Amino acid sequence: MFSLSKKGSSLFALILGILIVFPLNVFAAGSEPQIDSGDTTWMLIATAIVIFMHVPGLALFYGGLVSERNVVSTMMHSFVSLLIISVVWVLWGYSLSFGPDIKGIIGGFDYLGFRGVGGEAAFSTLTIPHYVFAIFQCAFAAITVAIISGGIAGRISFSAWVVFSVLWVTFVYVPMAHWVWGGGWLFKMGELDFAGGTVVHILSGVSALTAALVIGPRFEYLKKDHAPHNIVLFLIGAATLWFGWFGFNAGSALGANSVTTLVFANTQVAAAAGGLGWMLIEWKIRKRPTLVGTATGAIAGLVAITPAAGFVTISSALIIGFIVAPVCYVAIHFVKARFKYDDTLDAFGVHGIGGIWGSIATGIFATKDVNPAGNDGLLYGNPEQLLHQSIGVVIAVALAAIGTFIILKLMGLFIQLRVSKEEELMGLDLSFHEEPAYNQLGSLEMAVTKSD
Repeated sequence: MFSLSKKGSSLFALILGILIVFPLNVFAAGSEPQIDSGDTTWMLIATAIVIFMHVPGLALFYGGLVSERNVVSTMMHSFVSLLIISVVWVLWGYSLSFGPDIKGIIGGFDYLGFRGVGGEAAFSTLTIPHYVFAIFQCAFAAITVAIISGGIAGRISFSAWVVFSVLWVTFVYVPMAHWVWGGGWLFKMGELDFAGGTVVHILSGVSALTAALVIGPRFEYLKKDHAPHNIVLFLIGAATLWFGWFGFNAGSALGANSVTTLVFANTQVAAAAGGLGWMLIEWKIRKRPTLVGTATGAIAGLVAITPAAGFVTISSALIIGFIVAPVCYVAIHFVKARFKYDDTLDAFGVHGIGGIWGSIATGIFATKDVNPAGNDGLLYGNPEQLLHQSIGVVIAVALAAIGTFIILKLMGLFIQLRVSKEEELMGLDLSFHEEPAYNQLGSLEMAVTKSD
């Protein structure tokens, strides 16, 4: 008969006790990524916030800046981009961005139509459902497209905008998203972009400028001053964007942790520094601070901190936000005036230039002290990181400029890119949508048209 010694019995009892306290399935579960309810809750909220910053945030921000003849059409550009990109993202955009890497260039076809995207943990390193991660990334793609509309508001035809949205997100946004966030070659090289300096802001800003140059300036661009028609709408939009940026940046931590709190704080500090910096510049140069300028500075601060948010200290965020104010101010008030390009709502001046500065600043101020998953930058003994950031900037600028130019030129062979002079002067709200933002204006325009 099998028997145990006293010493053996004690060892057996110890092992049995361990197995009771720590069941075998605990060890099995450790090999599989687990869903964390706290991380999931935060990411659901962050995703909804990013969508909210798109509509109504960006729609109100742009809608308040344009003339009262183009409020509806401008808001329509923002709104419809959310609809279009959501569908494209499900069908092929997400798969090509975040599918299994193919030679560092593009994602595979595994997730076409959201096949294989479910309630399980998204990838081995994340603790949130795949559904949530995929839709969070969808919100980023959609707002990137919408930002471009600011460069060509008031003159691009709506049919051209619809087609452009599909083609641009497929051939410009998707490759860059994969290169930087989906395991592509820029990611492997070591470029840092926490929440979209290159992928979102440089791409959208440079594409807006390229589109403005290809389509051409407004007929009245140099003949009259184009002041915002409703500063109240603009400010509500700006405040909504600021609120949404907490989901945009802090959500990019992809969980609720210490890095998330750092990003949250950096976002607030950089926005405040950008707004104050712009206000002081206006006060000095124009002898009076303006609400539009101050709010624009805050948005520029938010743009600049986006790529660096999870990699820099609070004091560095303050510097990044403050410096972006004069950088973007010069781009809008001096460079634009010198070259006379018609970037209607300064998408390039704020997003393009701000994104370039933010991406470069990441290579200067990044430190592993606040996020071991990142790298040290120039000030922390790693000048190579600045080189990696510069390469990312050059690639983003080239892809946006060349990609947008080719897409618009090819589109121009088949469809009309811009509205007629008569439609533009009447305003797209009436000439295309027959839906004036303000009924009194609509009645007056209708009466004038009938009398003519």
